[in-house]
Amino acid sequence: MKTVLVVVAHPDDAEISMGMRIRWYALNGARIRVHCLTTGSRGPDEPGSVRQEECLDAGRLLGVDKYTFSSIPDTRFVEHRGRINADLFTVFHETRPDIVYTHYPRDQHLDHSTTADEVTTVALREARDLCYFRSPYSTGFEPTLFFMGTPGLLDAKTRALKCFASQRQLDMDVFRKIAEVAHRQHIHHRVVERFPQEATSAELFHVARRIEFAGVPAMDSQSDCGGSTANS
Repeated sequence: MKTVLVVVAHPDDAEISMGMRIRWYALNGARIRVHCLTTGSRGPDEPGSVRQEECLDAGRLLGVDKYTFSSIPDTRFVEHRGRINADLFTVFHETRPDIVYTHYPRDQHLDHSTTADEVTTVALREARDLCYFRSPYSTGFEPTLFFMGTPGLLDAKTRALKCFASQRQLDMDVFRKIAEVAHRQHIHHRVVERFPQEATSAELFHVARRIEFAGVPAMDSQSDCGGSTANS
C-alpha cells in the first residue's frame, strides 16, 4: 500500500491545492496523512478548534486516513523553525511516506515558504519522492506534473472546500473555476484537444525528486510523482 504525506502550513491549504489528487489516492487504495503545522490560531489565547473541525470534515469527504496538527502560531513560522523541524521528524518517522507533497518554496506567504524549506530538508532524508503543489501565492511556479481530474473528482474537491465556512475572505467556488482552466496557460491547445473527454480540470505540481527502479513495471512501482488521468 502506498503511503502519502501532505504537509501544509494552514487549514484548507491541502484541499485548495490538491483536493482532487488526495481523493484520487484514496480511491486507488493509498494511505493518506495530512499534517497541518498550525490550527489556524495566532497564539494560545486564540482558539483554532473551528478550523481544525473544518479540516477533519473535509478530510473525511476526501478519504484522508489521518489528519493531524502542530501548534505553530499562524504567521509566525520563521521564528519557530526549530519546533517545525522537530515536529516534522516525528511525523515522518510515524508515517514513513513513499511520497511527500508540500508548498512550492517560492511563495509570497512566509508560512508557506518556511514550510516548504523545512519539509524539503526532512523529506530528502526520510522519503523517496517529493512534489511541490502550487498555492495561490506561489511565485515563478513552473509545473512539471499536470494531474488531470474528472468531474467526479472536481465535485469531491468542491464539497471539501465548502467545509471551510469560517474562511469568508475566500470564495471557495473560485478554486473550482481555477482547477477547470489551470492547465491551459501551460499546455498548447492542440495537446489539450487530445485529452480524454473526462479530463476536464487540473492540479499543478512541480516534481522535486522521483526515484524509479529498473525492472519494476511503471504501474506497479511505489513511485507516483508521475501523472495520469484520474478515476472518479
